[in-house]
Amino acid sequence: MIVVTGAAGFIGSCLVSRLNADNFNDIIAVDNFTVARKEPNLQGKKVKLYVDRMEFPEWLDKNYEEVEFIFHLGARTDTTEFDPAIFNLLNLEYSKKVWLACCEYQIPLVYASSAATYGAGKLGYDDDENIISLLNPLNPYGDSKNDFDKWALQQTAKPFFWAGLKFFNVYGPNEYHKGRMASVVLHAFRQISERGRLELFRSHNPEYADGEQKRDFIYVKDVVEICMFLMHHRQNSGIYNVGSGQARTFLDLAFNTFEAIGREVNIDFKDTPSDIRENYQYFTQATMDKLRRIGYTKPFYSLEEGIQDYVQEYLIPNKYY
Repeated sequence: MIVVTGAAGFIGSCLVSRLNADNFNDIIAVDNFTVARKEPNLQGKKVKLYVDRMEFPEWLDKNYEEVEFIFHLGARTDTTEFDPAIFNLLNLEYSKKVWLACCEYQIPLVYASSAATYGAGKLGYDDDENIISLLNPLNPYGDSKNDFDKWALQQTAKPFFWAGLKFFNVYGPNEYHKGRMASVVLHAFRQISERGRLELFRSHNPEYADGEQKRDFIYVKDVVEICMFLMHHRQNSGIYNVGSGQARTFLDLAFNTFEAIGREVNIDFKDTPSDIRENYQYFTQATMDKLRRIGYTKPFYSLEEGIQDYVQEYLIPNKYY
């Protein structure tokens, strides 16, 4: 059996689909299944058992002998939430329980970290584990992810294989439930489809023109391929960036979304909301050498390819992955 926590969420549900495609059907799906808006993400997928996230530690204690691998992707991911207690409970302490169980039962583990750990990027975006203790995230979500990365590296007891994945700006199918926290691609598609125009955040940094803010956008299909590689590889434990390795502007994203929909470009700019303005990232770009060095050779979707696939194959026909 393969466990996926956060299985009803964006990346988790896409990973379940990818596992099913390779005939891994004994999936233990762990999540908060009371959130109705996430239900469509798992429809039609092959799942052996659904386990509530708060009941999972006890379930694992009873069933660990049957578990082959754990993908711990479940987390509170809202960067606009500023109550550290929420992140401490769901992202830090819960992840410690999963880690310790994997140590005790010798289960390999892949868990979700985040590029939010890099903060404003003053130390760059290199997944060198020596700088993790020096990073300064910009919000409690980033703090919780970095705190767990630091804790994991300090442990003398570790699963025989483990990997922490610093996800950059992931976009793609099955993120439809995420509301404000959905990718800019999804927001752009909805605005363009409904209004024929798109609003982007104005730059409040003199070093960047409006729309020239840059992010490392990675298509979710690349993310799940990396997860599959690590499940089969089970060597070279550590913390890895998961991005495309290429920063692109929000204008690049906008132009490609308009083109994929078949509409004329019509862009306005609005002020970045005050609650996120001070901690807004203007540039992110993952260094991907570390993952390549351990043998991951597949090419990444370009922003053009990813948006085209997302819009044409999923958003326009209203499909799930």
